[in-house]
Amino acid sequence: MKNVRTYGTAPFQVAVIHGGPGAPGEMAPVARELSLLCGVLEPLQTKTTAAEQVEELAAVLKEHGDLPIILIGHSWGAMLSYIFTARHPSFVKKLILVSSGPFEAHYASGIMETRLSRLTREERARFEKLSKALDDPTNSDRNAAFAQLGVLSSKADAYDALPHENDVIEVDAALFESVWRDAAQMRSSGELLKLGRKIHCPVVAIHGDYDPHPAEGISAPLSTVVSDFRFMLLKQCGHYPWYERYAKEPFYALLKQELAWS
Repeated sequence: MKNVRTYGTAPFQVAVIHGGPGAPGEMAPVARELSLLCGVLEPLQTKTTAAEQVEELAAVLKEHGDLPIILIGHSWGAMLSYIFTARHPSFVKKLILVSSGPFEAHYASGIMETRLSRLTREERARFEKLSKALDDPTNSDRNAAFAQLGVLSSKADAYDALPHENDVIEVDAALFESVWRDAAQMRSSGELLKLGRKIHCPVVAIHGDYDPHPAEGISAPLSTVVSDFRFMLLKQCGHYPWYERYAKEPFYALLKQELAWS
C-alpha cells in the first residue's frame, strides 16, 4: 500500500492522520474538504510499531510537506500526532487532536462498557462472537472480524450519523494489535502524558460530547502538561464528527478557523 495520498496542489501545508491503528483512508473526507483551502497530505500508516509509525510519518512529511505543517489527527491518529510532535517539534506548526483516545489509562476503563450499552442484545452477542474470532490466532480471516467489529463500534460511537461511504482502504488486525500494544504501554506507564511537556506549538482538541472516549480524558490531563492547549466540545457529536448530522458543519467551521489562524 502506498503510504501517502495528496489532495489539492502543493505546497502541502496540512496533514490528516488516520486512526485505527490499521484503518487507513478514514480521513479522506476531511482531506477532500480541507483541500478546497490548501494542499493536504493523507499519510497512511504501514509500520507495525508506534516508534516505526512516528519515523514513517517523519519521512512522509519531510518528503512531501511544507514544514512546519499543521497536523490533524483522529482517534489513534491524534495520539500518534501527539507523540510525533513531541519527538519532532520542528516539523509541526499546530497540532489538532480530533476524537482522541484518553491520555491516562484510568479514563479508558469504561469505553467498551459504554459502546456495548448502545447496541441491541443481538448486536452485543455478535460483537462478542467477533471479538473471540479476532482473538483466535488460528483464525485465517481475522481481518474480516476486525472490519465487522469496526462497523459495530462505529454504530455505537455515533450520535446521529449521516449516510456515508466507508473510506477505509483496508484493515489490518495484526497491525492494530501490535501498535496498540505499544500505545497502551506508553499510556499505562505515564510516558505518553509526559511527552506533552516537549510540545510547544499550539494544541487544539476537538471532541464530541457523545464520544465513548471520555472528553475529560483528554482535557484534564493535557491541560496540565501542554503549555498552549485549548479544548472544544461539540454537542450531539460522536467519534466521527465529519459524519455527524448535527456536528458536521460546526466541526468543519472549527477546523477551517484553526487553519486560518495558523
